[in-house]
Amino acid sequence: MSVTMKQNGTTVPTRRRIVATPGTFLVAGGMIMFLLLLLGVVGSVVVNSFATQWFDSWMPDGFTLSWYATAWKDFDLGQVVGTTLIVSVAVVFFSVVIGAPASYVLARRNFPGKSVVMLVFLLPIMMPPITYGIPLATLLTYLHLAPGLTGVILANLVPSVPFVILTMTPFIEQINPGIESAARMCGANMFKLFTKILAPLLVPGILAAAVLVLVRTVGMFELTFLTSDSTSSTLVVSLFNAMTGAGIRAQQSVDAMAVIYMAMMMLLLAIALRFVNPTQLVSQMKEVDD
Repeated sequence: MSVTMKQNGTTVPTRRRIVATPGTFLVAGGMIMFLLLLLGVVGSVVVNSFATQWFDSWMPDGFTLSWYATAWKDFDLGQVVGTTLIVSVAVVFFSVVIGAPASYVLARRNFPGKSVVMLVFLLPIMMPPITYGIPLATLLTYLHLAPGLTGVILANLVPSVPFVILTMTPFIEQINPGIESAARMCGANMFKLFTKILAPLLVPGILAAAVLVLVRTVGMFELTFLTSDSTSSTLVVSLFNAMTGAGIRAQQSVDAMAVIYMAMMMLLLAIALRFVNPTQLVSQMKEVDD
């Protein structure tokens, strides 16, 4: 870090020494230890998924791709990945269709109890899913909607719709209401106003909400586990069943399945970060809470 000082009327650049405090070393050491531990755990799973045998040595005896083929066949990953995509796309579609109009009402209308409504929308996001997942699964089972694909989609809509509402409401609030007034003066009804005027302006907000809901749905375990069966399990539930189910399975094939799940989540997170700025999203969520 460089500073300047004057000597005999002239400016002379100098350097200031940065002295690291014990707290700095402690924080840096903690971060390094956490990263090493994380890389060690993830790396061991990845390496073991390619290992022929790996017992008491630093590296496996050999490497092979056969465990991925075994996992794909034994765990029926083709059907599982397909179900995961169907559930995710359906949840994203219905969440946006339901959440976008609700966001408009909350952004443009003031009515008694609005803060209470916002609090109700916050509850499924703030509460652990297992707390309302059990009674929700019981209700869906009583209505003969679960276990099955329909029950999985409906259960995942409970936290996803409020998430879309809380994400899109700040985007709608940033649009000048004068644009809507001008459209109404030109004869546009509410449907045309929303589809022709607001929808193109809300594309960034819709993409942000859709991608975040997609990532959340793929990683949602509790609600999917409580409402799914053998034909409607997503990848995260199938991975849990592979780890805890009865029978003897090669650990390498389970790790191969875990690597496939990690790769899918990393791809979705990369897409999410392409469309979503986490800092901006947090500030917008804070404005909604205020």
